[in-house]
Amino acid sequence: VLALTAVSAAYALAQDIQAQSPHHGSMSDQRHQTSAFVKGVRESTARFRDVAVAEGEGYALMFGCVSGPDSGAMGLHYVKLPLVVDGVLDPARPEIVIYEPLPSGGVRLIGADYLIFADAWHAKHPDSTPQLGGQLMHLIEAPNRYGLPTFYTLHVWAWKDNPTGMFVNWHPKVTCDNFSATD
Repeated sequence: VLALTAVSAAYALAQDIQAQSPHHGSMSDQRHQTSAFVKGVRESTARFRDVAVAEGEGYALMFGCVSGPDSGAMGLHYVKLPLVVDGVLDPARPEIVIYEPLPSGGVRLIGADYLIFADAWHAKHPDSTPQLGGQLMHLIEAPNRYGLPTFYTLHVWAWKDNPTGMFVNWHPKVTCDNFSATD
């Protein structure tokens, strides 16, 4: 009985470690987790295809249109500040929804961005990197172009396919050419 209890405990511990590891399971399991995560992001942000809905829920444009020197752009970041400062990551409540400016003057929803300040994360999880949907978040150290303290971020290009990856920071097919500072 003692041996059986020890084997059961070891198995439970191994399952728990495996469940917490970003590198566990087969490629099929990882693809399923990624697919489910992206589907959840799409479902939780679908109503924001109309930017007026996002604004009505407290999201506001910050940072203008974020572009890179040679890496495409990120687009327009509509930020909900209470979610940024709450120190919580919730896949159903992105801190930021991302839009691309259109030639018509309108905008198109292209993704979501999850953000947590490093200090807030490490106060609760001192020795880990945050992750969502099995994806490790990117660390952006201060000082940075946004004037923010060091933070972790994860872009999810749920509404516009990114040929360089679903979770990379820059999107080569997004442009800020149609944005004017008066928008």
